[in-house]
Amino acid sequence: MAACALILLVLPATAQSQSDARLGAQLTHHLSAMKKDQQVLRFLGAHSWLLSDPRFATEAKRQLRIHTLSLKRSERKAAATRLAIAERAKTRQLAAVASASPPKVICRVFGSYCGQALAVSRCESGLRTDAQNGQYQGLFQMGSNERRIFGHGPTAVAQAKAAHRYFVASGRDWSPWSCKPWA
Repeated sequence: MAACALILLVLPATAQSQSDARLGAQLTHHLSAMKKDQQVLRFLGAHSWLLSDPRFATEAKRQLRIHTLSLKRSERKAAATRLAIAERAKTRQLAAVASASPPKVICRVFGSYCGQALAVSRCESGLRTDAQNGQYQGLFQMGSNERRIFGHGPTAVAQAKAAHRYFVASGRDWSPWSCKPWA
């Protein structure tokens, strides 16, 4: 039974690392193809006489066309792979933040205003994402109109981001909240 549980815990991480390795290998392949195409195109640029010499012109033009198209294709594929790698990293980072405690999330979202935001949230909700007082909900007890405008969600990440948007829109002075960080 314990071995089955261990396998279930290890499989997602293994699949994730295999997928990351596959993306890394794809990017390496695309970059290698780009390097080869660039070398051929540089060679043809440095030896442009090959394009006009009747003995070599047909093949030189063919190689120029092939490697120009191949370079464009490899550049597109490399860009797409880089984007996939970045998206995967962002998803992993958000998952790590989503599983973090509300104080850690608040500090990550509010940055240099971390201490103030923690004081306001502690006073408003006791740092609880499920806190509710009439229409006011969440870590920062935002009302229904504010939630509609700035967003909201069940997680500390969603609530902290919405409160930060509200905080910035209000001039970074905590005026919309009953609790103040200096009280």
